Amino acid sequence: MYMIEQTEMLLVGEWKLVNGVRVADPMTQRIYELISNELQKVSASSDGWSVLYRDSRDGRFWELTYPQSEMHGGGPPTLTHLSEQDVVGKYPSIDPKKYQ
Repeated sequence: MYMIEQTEMLLVGEWKLVNGVRVADPMTQRIYELISNELQKVSASSDGWSVLYRDSRDGRFWELTYPQSEMHGGGPPTLTHLSEQDVVGKYPSIDPKKYQ
């Protein structure tokens, strides 16, 4: 599994259609590995459609979303880097300084 590089800001998964079946592409698999094994869950939105994670290696915050609302389950996942300012704006109950 590939850790998140300092230069990465956005990880976008895709579903591929293989023999009539939707299959997760390698990036989707990577995102699920990261949220399962590497990133620490910090918070979730009240509607459950976005989850805030933190990378303990470098302290950066990442938001998991499913932006393709027209697809079942919101479609494949996306991980987006959030600045501390973005975290405060989207998750007002979280103090990013607490996680440094």
